[in-house]
Amino acid sequence: MTGTSGIQSGAKLVAVVCTAQIFVQIGAGFWPALLPQMMQLWQLTNSEAGWITAIFFGAYMVSVPVLVTLTDRVDAKRIYLFGVACTVAGHLLFGLYADGFWSAFATRALAGVGWAGTYMTGLKLLADQVDSKMMSRAVTGHAASIGISGAVSFLLGDVLAEHFGWRTAFTISASTAFVAWLMVALVVPWRAAPPPRAKGPMGKEGAGQQPALFDFRPVVRNTSAFAYSVVYCVHTLEMSALRGWGVAFLAFVAGYTGLADETLSPALVVTLLALLGTATSIVGNEASIRFGRRRLVATAMILSILFAAVIGFLGSINYWLAVVLLIAYGMVVWLDSSSVTAGAAGNAEPSRRGATLAVHSTLGYAGGFVGPLVVGWTLDLAGGMSPMAWGLAFLVVALLMLLALGAFLMLRPRELEGDRGR
Repeated sequence: MTGTSGIQSGAKLVAVVCTAQIFVQIGAGFWPALLPQMMQLWQLTNSEAGWITAIFFGAYMVSVPVLVTLTDRVDAKRIYLFGVACTVAGHLLFGLYADGFWSAFATRALAGVGWAGTYMTGLKLLADQVDSKMMSRAVTGHAASIGISGAVSFLLGDVLAEHFGWRTAFTISASTAFVAWLMVALVVPWRAAPPPRAKGPMGKEGAGQQPALFDFRPVVRNTSAFAYSVVYCVHTLEMSALRGWGVAFLAFVAGYTGLADETLSPALVVTLLALLGTATSIVGNEASIRFGRRRLVATAMILSILFAAVIGFLGSINYWLAVVLLIAYGMVVWLDSSSVTAGAAGNAEPSRRGATLAVHSTLGYAGGFVGPLVVGWTLDLAGGMSPMAWGLAFLVVALLMLLALGAFLMLRPRELEGDRGR
């Protein structure tokens, strides 16, 4: 580490970055937690609600290749602070001015740009300064901090909106993100950018020379890292579909079965789901180290396919059955979350780690963009919310997971250093 003040150890850096990510992510679940009432307030269709959820991931998807790749040339702290500033602006403008589809669409897009400059950039802050044996657990701690905060945000958003109104809820989430900006700006030391190195003949790279900044071809050719990124694409599709529509699904089942006033709050259930999922992610990464990363990822995907194929059909029968299935499904979805990101980061070439994480994030949030839309479109095409429509919506997710499993098995990525399956 460089600098004479601030953080003097990798462990302290991990603690500060993870704490900052908690404050940034605390508003992440506010929109999906409030989705049923916002759909009613603004008279949104399922497809429109899906677009507002999806644009966060879409904005992330188009921004992250630039922002994260720049960390191979620019101090990641600069990109991180830019990202958090966009998050502050996105939440604040939503709370102050959103009044329908287009204003919500635009402000959620701005928040998506902010997350593009924050999520993997925070991981890059860690990856640049921890050794390879610590990498897997640093990634897990980073993912856990985000997962816990994201989980709590569902319940927090619901409680804040109930007591102070939804506009105040989003304004509060902007203020917590600003706290994260101050933490990193004041505590995390600046790092010098790597010195530029000359190109070889005809502008080509020579031995020991710096790779072209936005040349992603070597990243794709690194099949061990790329295989984990392919899984992350559909993993995030599934996760965003579940988080984006989980509250709405439970609210439908409660109303459909006549238990709307006699149940646990759907927002509380999704909070519990995400908390347990985060814990499962940590356990999953340790299982990857102990039993082999490929085996863990493949097992998680098979279980996800089975749950997604039945949850919409069976969950509509009984609210408590839906709760149990949704929580179990969420734990399966989260099981390989840390494992696939650690697999991509750990298999990346050190000089292209930023570019590798950029590709990883782009693929992941491309899936995150598609997930909420797939569910919204399927519900509308099936004639609106019904047991059959929900069953078909989750079944589509299962089919996409099946395709990703086939691709992962064909690519056969390497284990990481320290994995027992190595």
